[in-house]
Amino acid sequence: MSKLKPPVGGKDHIQGNKNAAIELVEYGDYQCPHCGRAYPIIKSIQEKMGDKLKFVFRNFPLAEVHPNATNAAVAAEAAALQGKFWEMHDIIFEHQEHLGDSHLVKYAARIGLDVAKFTVDFETPAVLDKVEGDFESGALSGVNGTPTFFINGERYNRSWEEDDLLYYLRSK
Repeated sequence: MSKLKPPVGGKDHIQGNKNAAIELVEYGDYQCPHCGRAYPIIKSIQEKMGDKLKFVFRNFPLAEVHPNATNAAVAAEAAALQGKFWEMHDIIFEHQEHLGDSHLVKYAARIGLDVAKFTVDFETPAVLDKVEGDFESGALSGVNGTPTFFINGERYNRSWEEDDLLYYLRSK
């Protein structure tokens, strides 16, 4: 079974209880239809598990198949520099069919970002480096498609339909 490399740390975006006993990591692509389908499932599981779950999202844009995925990931990381990663993450998944650059700027405004700063940050090499670092960690962890999940550092290869994933998480 594949292990998560590196383990969750200070560079990761964490939602929920940082000290939760159950850690769910998703490698995702904002333009991937399967990730789009997984998005509300994860939201529901987070709500049902509450503070028993720590959720981490790592970027794994499959740029050859999804031409807007990398820029969407960069937009989320640029939003993170203003403390709004999760707001951008959510709005991108909720509008997955519109991921052109002009839409990403509109989303930045809609979630209350300083759009001028967002635009500068979007072009900053360090932001793209973060996306590429996530991608490289996924490759090291054996990720070859999206979404790919890890639970407590081990790859989860079973169904990620809500009932199945929730049952598995609760059994941990």
